[in-house]
Amino acid sequence: MTSTFLVDYPLRLLPGLIVVGATFVLVGRSSPLLRIVLLVTGFVLVRDAMTPLGLWSIGPAPHGLLWLRLSPDPVVLLGMGTVGVAASLAVAYGPRDLRGLVVWGRLGPRSLLAALGGAAVLLVPLTAVLWTIPVEQRGGAVAVGLLPALAVLAFGGDLLEEVLFRGLLQGHLVGPPAFGAVRAVVASGLLFAVGHVVLATTVTDLGWPLLVFTAAEGLVCAWVRHGHGVLAATLTHGTVILGLASGL
Repeated sequence: MTSTFLVDYPLRLLPGLIVVGATFVLVGRSSPLLRIVLLVTGFVLVRDAMTPLGLWSIGPAPHGLLWLRLSPDPVVLLGMGTVGVAASLAVAYGPRDLRGLVVWGRLGPRSLLAALGGAAVLLVPLTAVLWTIPVEQRGGAVAVGLLPALAVLAFGGDLLEEVLFRGLLQGHLVGPPAFGAVRAVVASGLLFAVGHVVLATTVTDLGWPLLVFTAAEGLVCAWVRHGHGVLAATLTHGTVILGLASGL
């Protein structure tokens, strides 16, 4: 699995990332929204390429639910989580025309409560049903010793996703006064689901269950970001992914 992550995965990504990167440079600062879309496209490519290489698994459970498992290799988990954090900082502080869109916020008591409350809204009903299903039918058991490495990937990888969707994209949408904060929150949440269409319909055949779940997750994270910033939204998102990936 480590060799897949270090060799096969980068080679698979290289052609697409070259095209996206060249287009990003060519567009320049003339169209910030198009540059944001290109960055999101690059992320979708990086995420969805994990599936055919077995770096993560996502599948259907009974009652129309989903299960998620990440790589069982701690080196891969730690490596991808670290790359996610580094890429997040590069995106947030790199392109001059996009700086300032990422509102980090602070993780004080109120934001922690909102972030964990948002995660609970998603996790509690989902896990309540998943617990009625044998673990063998929802991805299998996960070793307790793997949880720290899982957490690094869950929060590190989701930091990048939140910087893109809730930082750049939602930050750009909330800018024009005519758009409005509520509309920006809803658009951010639904666009998050749009970013999973290929995963739901082409990379896998999960279809509507995945799109409904990601729309709900996107809306909750967008609401948390609106009130408390990207760090709080990352805590919400990462907690949900860690809960699912740990086999709760």
